[in-house]
Amino acid sequence: MGKTTGFLEYDRVEGEVTREAARVEDFMEFHKRLPLKKQREQAARCMDCGIPFCQAGVMIAGMASGCPLHNLVPEMNDLVYRGRMAEAYCRLSVTHSFPEFTSRVCPALCEAACTCGVHDAPVSTKENEKAVIEYAFENGLVKEETPAVRTGKKVAVVGSGPSGLAAAQLLNRRGHEVTVFERKDRAGGLLRYGIPNMKLDKSLLDRRIRLMEDAGIRFELSSDIGKDIPASRLKEEYDSVILCCGASHPRDIQAAGRDAKGIRFAVDFLSEVTKRLLDSGFGDVPTDLAKDKDVIIIGGGDTGNDCVGTCIRLGAGSVTQLEMMPEPAVSRLPSNPWPEWPRILKVDYGQEEAIWKFGHDPRVYQTTVKEFIKDKKGNLKEVVLVTLTPEKDEKTGRIRMVPVEGSEKTCPAQLVLIAAGFLGSEKYVTDAFEVETDGRTNVATKPGGHASSQPKVYTAGDMHRGQSLVVWAIAEGRAAAREVDEALMGYTNL
Repeated sequence: MGKTTGFLEYDRVEGEVTREAARVEDFMEFHKRLPLKKQREQAARCMDCGIPFCQAGVMIAGMASGCPLHNLVPEMNDLVYRGRMAEAYCRLSVTHSFPEFTSRVCPALCEAACTCGVHDAPVSTKENEKAVIEYAFENGLVKEETPAVRTGKKVAVVGSGPSGLAAAQLLNRRGHEVTVFERKDRAGGLLRYGIPNMKLDKSLLDRRIRLMEDAGIRFELSSDIGKDIPASRLKEEYDSVILCCGASHPRDIQAAGRDAKGIRFAVDFLSEVTKRLLDSGFGDVPTDLAKDKDVIIIGGGDTGNDCVGTCIRLGAGSVTQLEMMPEPAVSRLPSNPWPEWPRILKVDYGQEEAIWKFGHDPRVYQTTVKEFIKDKKGNLKEVVLVTLTPEKDEKTGRIRMVPVEGSEKTCPAQLVLIAAGFLGSEKYVTDAFEVETDGRTNVATKPGGHASSQPKVYTAGDMHRGQSLVVWAIAEGRAAAREVDEALMGYTNL
C-alpha cells in the first residue's frame, strides 16, 4: 500500500509542536498539522508488508498489539498518499466512530505494531488519521444522517464517555430511539472532564455532539442514574439499557495523615480545572488550585502526566511525579519483542514541560508516600517518601514492590494528586441495576459478550473491561451496539 519505495525515500516527519515556553501560557492544543503535501509523503511510507499487524487489535503477552477497532490502516494510508482524502474518510468511517478523538489522545497501538517500525521509525498513522478527519470536517463530509425509518425500539445509554457515544451513534443510525443519560452538566464523560483541553480541545467534542443531536440522539444531562433517577424507571421505559459509566472508582493511598487538606484524586482535580475554564470561556484560569505550591503527583501514567502539565499551567512552584515501578528501559529488551507493545521509557508533553521549567524530569521511580504531614490547621505541609524495591512473593511467584527500611525522606508538599488508577465501577450504579460484578467490580458478562446478569441490561467500555484506552472504549461501544441491535431486531446489520 502507498508508494512501493516510500519508506526508503521519506523519513518520518511529524507536525510542528509549539515550544514549551509558549504553550504553557494557555490551555490550547499545541500539536499542528503538516501541509497536505507533506502528509501524503508520510502516508507513502506505509509498506506493502503482507501482514498488517497495525490493524490486528490482538492481545500479545497481556498487552494490545494493533488497533482494537481494526481500522484498515494500509488502505487508508494508500488513499492519503494518492490525495483521495474523501475516500480515505469513507474508508476510516466504516470502522471508526470518532477519529478526531483518538488522533489526539490515543497512544497509537497501530504505530507500535507497524512493520516499518522494526528497523526504522513507524508510519505516522495517528497524524494521517488526524489529517483525514479534519479534512472531512473542513469540507463538510462528516454527517450523522437521521434514519429514514425508526424501529420503534428505545435504548437508554447511561454515560456519555467514548463507549456510550459510540454505542449511541450506531444504534441511532439503525433507527432506534436513543437517549444518553449523563450525570455531569456537559456530555463527554472522560473525554470532557478527564482529559485536559490542551490534549483534547472541548470544541471538538461539542462539534461531534451537535451532529449527534441533530440526528435525533437525546442527551439528558445532570441526570445521575441510581441517585437522581431510579434504575427501575429506565428498565421500565426502555427496551434496552447500556451501562457505560466507566471505571470511575479511584484507587486511594492508605497512609498516615490521609485526612490532610490538600490531598485530591487526580480526575476530580482535572475536572474542576476544565469546568472552571469552560464555565468562564477560558477567562477564569484557576491558578488558586496550584500556584506556588509544591505538588506531588502519585502515579506515572497518562493521568499523572496530564496533572503535571496542568499544574505547570497553573503556576506550581515544583512538581514531582511518583512512580512505584522501576524506570523502564530506553529501548526494547529481548523479553519485549515487536509486535508487543513496547515497554520503554517515554517522555510525554507534561514531562517535557517540567524539564523545560524546572530543569529535570519530574518522575521519581520506585517511590511512594509513606506519610502525609499536616500543619496545626490540618493542611498538608509535607510528605514522607519511601524507596521501594522489587521482591518476589514466595506464595504467588509475583513481583511486588516493598519499602526499603531507612530510605524515608521528607519533602515539602501543599498539594497531592492521587493518579493511581481505578478499581472499577462505582457501587451505587451496579447496585441500582442489580447486575453481577466480577472480582474487579466490573460488570460481569459472558466472555466476548456485553449482556449483564439482568435482562435487557448491557455494558461497555471501562465499566466492562476495567480502566483502559479511549480506542478500546469506542470498540466496546460499537460491539455492544451490535449485540443490543441483534437482541432487539433478531439480526443486525451494524
